[in-house]
Amino acid sequence: MAVSTVGSGRGFSANGGGELTPSNEAYHDTAVQQDLDALINTVPVGVAVFDVATGMPRYFNREAGRLVDKLADPGQSPEDLLKVLTFRRSDGREISLSEFSLAQTLAAGETVRAEEIVLQVPDGRRVTILINSTPVPAAEGGVATMVVTMQDMTPLEDLAQRRAEFVALVGRELRAPVTSIKGSAAAALRAVDMRDPAETTQLFHIIDDQADRMLDLISDLTDAARLDIGDLSVSPEPSDVGMLVERARAAFLSTGGRNHVCLDLPPDLPRVMADFRRIVQVLGNLMSNAERRSPESAAIRVGAVAEGLEVAISVAAAGSEVPPEHLQHLFQKFGDPKDGGRLGRGSGLGLAICRGVVEAHGGRIRAESGPNQGIRFTFTLPTEVAVHSPAPGRRARVLVVDANPAHLHQVRRDLTDAGYAVTAVGEPEQALRLMAEQRPHLVLTSLELSGVDVNAFIQALLGVADVPVLCLSDAGRDQDIAKAFEMGADDYLVRPYSPSELAARMRAALGRRAAARPTEPSEPYMRGALTIDFTRRLVTMDGQPLPLTATEYGLLAELATHAGSALTYDHLLQRVWGWNNPGNPYVVRTHLMRLRRKLGEDGHNPAYILAEPRVGYRMVPPDEGPL
Repeated sequence: MAVSTVGSGRGFSANGGGELTPSNEAYHDTAVQQDLDALINTVPVGVAVFDVATGMPRYFNREAGRLVDKLADPGQSPEDLLKVLTFRRSDGREISLSEFSLAQTLAAGETVRAEEIVLQVPDGRRVTILINSTPVPAAEGGVATMVVTMQDMTPLEDLAQRRAEFVALVGRELRAPVTSIKGSAAAALRAVDMRDPAETTQLFHIIDDQADRMLDLISDLTDAARLDIGDLSVSPEPSDVGMLVERARAAFLSTGGRNHVCLDLPPDLPRVMADFRRIVQVLGNLMSNAERRSPESAAIRVGAVAEGLEVAISVAAAGSEVPPEHLQHLFQKFGDPKDGGRLGRGSGLGLAICRGVVEAHGGRIRAESGPNQGIRFTFTLPTEVAVHSPAPGRRARVLVVDANPAHLHQVRRDLTDAGYAVTAVGEPEQALRLMAEQRPHLVLTSLELSGVDVNAFIQALLGVADVPVLCLSDAGRDQDIAKAFEMGADDYLVRPYSPSELAARMRAALGRRAAARPTEPSEPYMRGALTIDFTRRLVTMDGQPLPLTATEYGLLAELATHAGSALTYDHLLQRVWGWNNPGNPYVVRTHLMRLRRKLGEDGHNPAYILAEPRVGYRMVPPDEGPL
């Protein structure tokens, strides 16, 4: 059902009390109206404006329309739906709009704040929403319209249901070892009277094993709580990947793992920085999850491959495809407690802990599946070399930008404790000045800077000095993070996070940048007015030096080194930025756009760099035809 999002033309502004009142010059400018409409249609909260006299809606935004669609029959208009709707208020009152019109209900002009209301239609379908309503007075007195905001509570209800199921699962899981301990203890007491040492010893082994199982369950619950507050810490140290995998395999098989585990580990893998116990825990959880999703005859395959400054470790097993809608929720807490029914052996909680542990090391974890391919988990860990940039004895300079004083203080303390030289500021203008004066090795900026276009700010930072930029986000909105990547950011973290994860991501970003040094030819590239002297790392146009950032030079040099060949986005991200996994092509496009401007060309009439649709870019060879 299509719901119009075009209102009656009435505009609103906030008065000193924060309530909506008619604006004196509402929508005086078309651009302002378009911006306001776009804003209202983008927010994840339903907004509706009702005419009090008629009870009919003047305006619905998209989210309000979605809520209407959940209850309306096919082809039923919002006006017809309102005639049959029943809503139950938090005090128990139930109002049927088939008996009392919405106009009568709205005429009272009641202001409502954060009240849960259940909307229901005659066939039993219903939705719970959080309501706020504000009456807008008419010029002649009384109430003209009612502005209502609606937030769908279904996701919270689903979460509450999953939590309840999870608590029930915890109860079942804890009851089993307690029952075994109780029974074994009682039997041991009887065995003492019978003076049977062998039986007594066996019973004590059972008690010991079941107590260990309870400790593992409690440890998982504690880790889950630490994930919520960003306090899941790790202590990485140089570790051999083979030893990590062997220890995890032995633990998996000793606890009842039925599938054969095959290893595919190259002999020359570099050592990784890993908290040994934690990574063994991650591997064990992934093996258990792969086992649970595959037939008993299928082997679990564990592999690893070096990817620049990281090692990617994978755990896979053949079996049926995991539906995409399930795959995206695998690493969420309480994702699906019924799927597997065992805590600590591949449950949704176990995978959430896996993600927390891997990210605390500065790595990433993902799951892949396909028809007749089963499931494959892959996670990355930084190599021993990756964490030693800059050189030993030299403290990396970090510029931190955050408008929240509490956040600024916390980050400064964490980074100072980690051995960084920290400059912390709250104003973007001051940050740009310090960027030019201090030339930091890395910038850490919040995405929540009031009154500032953060994406333009990131571009301005990179215009001063080409250094890794890491973003901190309170909300973790995908569109904000994607835009930051588009502007040139290297990585991001979502609060709350642990100090060890922050330090690990910074080490990885510094290591990637230090290692990204393209191999260049000795002969210069010359085409038209452009000359690239690889030996001197000098670029000139008509004999005049061209001011390029380090990344812009690296991008141009990589393209010129392979002139005539199409280079993919992933190739450029790996060679110039040091990224070893598929990344965001917008990062390449943004830097290339700035580079082209400096070369005096554009994408519509390129003289040097050609776009290869859906692939990447190609540099024109020096001798290829006229400019």
